[in-house]
Amino acid sequence: MTALRPERESGAYGAGDQGTSYGGQPYGAPGAYGAPGSYGDGWYDGTQAYDGTQAQPYVPAPQPESYPQPEPYPQPDAYGGASDATATLPPVDEETVALRIPEPPKRTAPAEATPAPGGRAARRKAARKRQGRRGGSHKAAEGHEAAGGREGASEAAEEASRAPLSRVEARRRARARKASPAVVASRAIGEVFITCGVLMLLFVTYQLWWTNVRAQAQAGKEVSDLQKDWADGKRQPGAFEPGQGFALLHIPRLDVVVPIAEGISSKKVLDRGMVGHYAEGALKTAMPDAKTGNFGLAGHRNTHGEPFRYINRLEPGDPIVVETQDSYFVYKTASMLPVTPPSNVSVLEPVPKGSGFTGPGRYITLTTCTPEFTSKYRLIVWGKMVEERPRSKGKPDALVS
Repeated sequence: MTALRPERESGAYGAGDQGTSYGGQPYGAPGAYGAPGSYGDGWYDGTQAYDGTQAQPYVPAPQPESYPQPEPYPQPDAYGGASDATATLPPVDEETVALRIPEPPKRTAPAEATPAPGGRAARRKAARKRQGRRGGSHKAAEGHEAAGGREGASEAAEEASRAPLSRVEARRRARARKASPAVVASRAIGEVFITCGVLMLLFVTYQLWWTNVRAQAQAGKEVSDLQKDWADGKRQPGAFEPGQGFALLHIPRLDVVVPIAEGISSKKVLDRGMVGHYAEGALKTAMPDAKTGNFGLAGHRNTHGEPFRYINRLEPGDPIVVETQDSYFVYKTASMLPVTPPSNVSVLEPVPKGSGFTGPGRYITLTTCTPEFTSKYRLIVWGKMVEERPRSKGKPDALVS
């Protein structure tokens, strides 16, 4: 659409004679509106100026080689037909076509929000670097992200930005974290069981190991004291006090050397690693130097030195030697009773029942508990004296070999 123009000084539009045109010139005159070659002939061929003079043709700006050159538009002639002369239209200056709202200035995103090039790993690495520059609360988020991924980092950031709890809320959460009575009771019962288990383990260790260590040390000291007294010539009375050692028992097959004390008291004799002589009340037996009788001995099979632990391995003919201050009494194993009730005291009679002996003689009886680690029954071993040898003549063959 052509814009309105101001009127010329030489006449107005429609004024004057019939046939005059705008500007006072007749219609169809050269240079007038509608005349060929003038402005107003119906078409502008691009070669004439507005005042009718020849204008310079428009030369388009050179285009880059990478873009195709626009083809020229065909120009119509003065009478509306196509003209051989062609020219391109002048470029439109957008600044003068119409008013427009200026574009807002481009806002550049901060460096932190700019996504890092590359894949997810590169973005995570860039995020960790940014958090390291920030410092402070972001270090916790970085640690959570390394351990649990993006969810851990978001939780850490949320925890850091969370407002402090009120006093009521803090108390409520403290009560929620407190263990219930059932949990407390179960923990107490578990601790009791653990304590009982530890105590039982300590007791078993004491019974099976420490009692042997202590009893063997006490028995060894008693053996040394007896041998020293005998070597010094100190005489012992014929009657001995309960718990007093007076002889040594040798079982070569079992490699046993243990002191013999008067009585069968657990505290004074048996628990001290020694062998006790039945010498009290109805269970009193003869001494080894008696002309006839049964020399009865008792000892532990387990714990407290366990001197009779392996007497069940003795076989008929194995020697058993009793050494006193003056003599050696040599017995040979005769028979064994594997199991008998503790109340069977007939095994200690001068002629013990079940031993196979038929008449009076000089016998020895060894008694201990069975099965092992119990005291339900008794194990009995009998022997018969085959030699009495004074100490002045030296040791018997049973101890030399």
